[in-house]
Amino acid sequence: MKKKVLINGALGHMGQAVLAALKAADGDLVPAVGIDLQTGDFPGALFASAEAVDVPFDIAIDFSRPQATMAVLELCLREGKPLVTGTTGLGEAEMSRLKEAAKTIPVFYSRNMSLGVNLQLALVRAATRVLGSAFDPEIVETHHNLKVDAPSGTALMLAEAIEGARDGESELVFGRHETNKRRDKKEIGIHSLRGGNKAGEHSVYFLGTDEEIVITHRAGSKRVFADGALTAAAFLLDREPGFYTMENVISM
Repeated sequence: MKKKVLINGALGHMGQAVLAALKAADGDLVPAVGIDLQTGDFPGALFASAEAVDVPFDIAIDFSRPQATMAVLELCLREGKPLVTGTTGLGEAEMSRLKEAAKTIPVFYSRNMSLGVNLQLALVRAATRVLGSAFDPEIVETHHNLKVDAPSGTALMLAEAIEGARDGESELVFGRHETNKRRDKKEIGIHSLRGGNKAGEHSVYFLGTDEEIVITHRAGSKRVFADGALTAAAFLLDREPGFYTMENVISM
């Protein structure tokens, strides 16, 4: 039986990418419900808010903004349905709410749904352990000129991967325009570029004496994130309540 998908942010760039991926896949997941403040064409019931949704769905996929994510989370809790969210910019309060909700429903969260990026994370962890303090890590991320949050959620994921794999304390340094000092060994530099229609590029530089290693992931379009979201949705269906990430998928 086909599973009805609710897309939160249905008419946005990522919502449209998810819709296109669902149509191209022509599988067990079908678009049935959309939520968006805008009006436009959608192959199902379209609502202006999560509170207004009054038709059935089986799973929600969310690429929106923190406030909208929290609203669709409450809808999923009310209906007892799983939620896949890739919304970035969530603060501590929102993350705590997601994890609390995961005690009741299955919740899948990733700041980057690309399988390639999640492989990059694993490679970065391995490189950090092998190279140690002899190499200085720097992260550079590039996105289109419409992206709101900086640094990107993926850049923060990469920084967390380094932090978790290295010995000793770490200090995140966002650019260096406000500092006038030599680089400290505990630093992880993060730099954001914005321009054009770049879907997303993340490079982690390990800079040593007379050598450097660069681990880069480039997304050619938002389709890779949409495909990852569908993989996450297929994984989440029929799961027990819990908080899941892409690590659960790639470790299967």
